[in-house]
Amino acid sequence: MNVQNLYSSYELELLETQYYEAKSHRNTFFEMVFVLDGTGFQIINDHQLPYAPDKLFLIFPQDTHYFNVDSYSRFFFIRFNNDYIKTQNSQNIRELEYIFNSHNHLPGCILKTITDKPFVRAVVEALIREKESNSPQKEQIIQQLINTIISYAARNLTLQEKEVFNGKISGVMSIINYLHQHIFEPEKLKINQIAEHFHLSPKYMGEYFKKHTRESLQQYIMLYKLKLIESRLMLTDMRISEIALEFGFTDQSHLNRIFKKYNGTTPSTYRKKNFS
Repeated sequence: MNVQNLYSSYELELLETQYYEAKSHRNTFFEMVFVLDGTGFQIINDHQLPYAPDKLFLIFPQDTHYFNVDSYSRFFFIRFNNDYIKTQNSQNIRELEYIFNSHNHLPGCILKTITDKPFVRAVVEALIREKESNSPQKEQIIQQLINTIISYAARNLTLQEKEVFNGKISGVMSIINYLHQHIFEPEKLKINQIAEHFHLSPKYMGEYFKKHTRESLQQYIMLYKLKLIESRLMLTDMRISEIALEFGFTDQSHLNRIFKKYNGTTPSTYRKKNFS
């Protein structure tokens, strides 16, 4: 299996081709692909999906994929790694985390709202122009445009998950997706609020979730928070006291105690170990 690496924090590429059949490969980075023109197929994790203009695909490091081109095509690739994430503000990091950690990674175009497609296309075309320009503040504008596309991707993932809850896929995944969406909203993570959202009794909600995940709601929420905190420790320079506040712990010592209970080490030790 061919593995592709990325040696800068982000990379932009415009590919124009009449015929292109890339070898199946896996990335060590995150990738968004917007189709400007052309038709053909994307083959991802053994799924064959048609592509056409104005489709946006998300490709994760664990995915194997390639494109088969039927007609002249233009693809725009946005690639970024952990170094890019480190430079972002808290809101952008949350959107990136939501994309990376969402359980509902269904293959296909991520843009579920037709009205979003022309806006994303306009942003991609602006990125192409900036990439070729020597204008002042070029880097800042490029990152703002990339983050705009990330925001569109995060919003459409949310809409996709609402469709899942409305009947395409039912069950515990809908509850998990709800928890991921509201992980920074403590009031919405209370069992009464979750049960009300899904029109169930709190008792049945707790029993149903544990039956299908073998974890209680509160245990799942805590483990998911800790997973995100591990990302914060590895990918950002945020102070541990700031992380504790963001994730709803009373103070740093509270976070230290819980983190050590589940990970066997303190957040500061974990950070040092993973930065070394």
